Amino acid sequence: MSAFFSKVSVIGLGYIGLPTAAVIASRGVEVVGIDVSEHAVNTINQGKIHIVEPDLDMLVQAAVTTGKLRASLIPEPAQAFMIAVPTPFKENKSPDLSYIRTAIENIAPVIEKGNLIVLESTSPVGTTEQIAQWLNELRPDLKVPMDHSDAADIFIAHCPERVLPGRVLQELVSNDRIIGGITPRCAEKAKSLYELFVRGECLQTHARTAEMAKLTENAFRDVNIAFANELSLICDKLKINVWELIKLSNRHPRVNILSPGPGVGGHCIAVDPWFIVDSAPELAKLIRSAREINDSKPHYVIEKVKAAADQFKRPVIACLGLAFKADIDDLRESPALDIAEHLINDNVGEVLLVEPNIKQLPKRLSQHNDKLTTLPQALERANVLVVLVDHRQFKALHINEVAAKVVIDTRGIFG
Repeated sequence: MSAFFSKVSVIGLGYIGLPTAAVIASRGVEVVGIDVSEHAVNTINQGKIHIVEPDLDMLVQAAVTTGKLRASLIPEPAQAFMIAVPTPFKENKSPDLSYIRTAIENIAPVIEKGNLIVLESTSPVGTTEQIAQWLNELRPDLKVPMDHSDAADIFIAHCPERVLPGRVLQELVSNDRIIGGITPRCAEKAKSLYELFVRGECLQTHARTAEMAKLTENAFRDVNIAFANELSLICDKLKINVWELIKLSNRHPRVNILSPGPGVGGHCIAVDPWFIVDSAPELAKLIRSAREINDSKPHYVIEKVKAAADQFKRPVIACLGLAFKADIDDLRESPALDIAEHLINDNVGEVLLVEPNIKQLPKRLSQHNDKLTTLPQALERANVLVVLVDHRQFKALHINEVAAKVVIDTRGIFG
């Protein structure tokens, strides 16, 4: 156990915060997780989980049973505070930092001299320094770190999460981490925290560079997905099988085209590039174009479904998948969910929703819970199938099972 961190507090017990808290607790450190959801807190304190992630249930149960992990609605003192709250964007695509601000306001009264505050939430450049300014206002009795000065009572750093849903527990430990401090001492302090559980390399830099690194990683992927999505539109017009085209093109030793889809979802790739655009709107031309291409893809899919539905007197449309990627329950920024919602609201026909990883629809569609159905029921009733997510249950389908239906396959599971 590190001499510096006998107790760690994780603020936000979602898809990143809870696995992080459980992994640190498994290293013998006392961890208290803070969340605004009473349901989440009560569930975790029973040794159970409120999200879907492989093996997380066993890790949380073990950590709670040994007394190393507990959850609370109320912040309490700790040596380190890790902030893992949402950072969505507003309607005008500008960053919404209100969750981070609220987290800082909540922990400010219990922060003590020598404490470390690490922002894990993916954030626009300058957010970590903004935290220092907020704490300077909230706790004027404490000296906050400033550039070119080591005279500080507390340490503030940014270490963006970079894990893949479905592999979070492995990647939390194995992936390299970029640790950006407001000062080198802040980065060093944060590194000693992450070395408790990270086997990958911990790379130190400035907070602004760490913030930009995470945005850059996701913008790079977004641009490449946009190329694939634009290619799929062109192939559709030219009557070329885009999946075969990509497979053949990728035989070139220096070509690696990604797979197109119904859009781009999730809390990272669909959001983070806008933070770069917001920071430098006159310069981020390619990044903006890629975002616009990927954001427009769901509308293209909706029009294809409407055209297919017009072939039937009573169209019954089955949307296969609502999550933002395969084999998870995460619906954040999901293009599949947006497509399904539009089809229902536009009265295109009877819409059946198949999502094997959830038991009820999110609040925005909760009045349509009767539309959530099983795959066998959907196959029996639907005349139009729209493959929106390549869940393993859908990939197991044989082409003969859907031969009598109009199939719109946005994921290429039928080649």
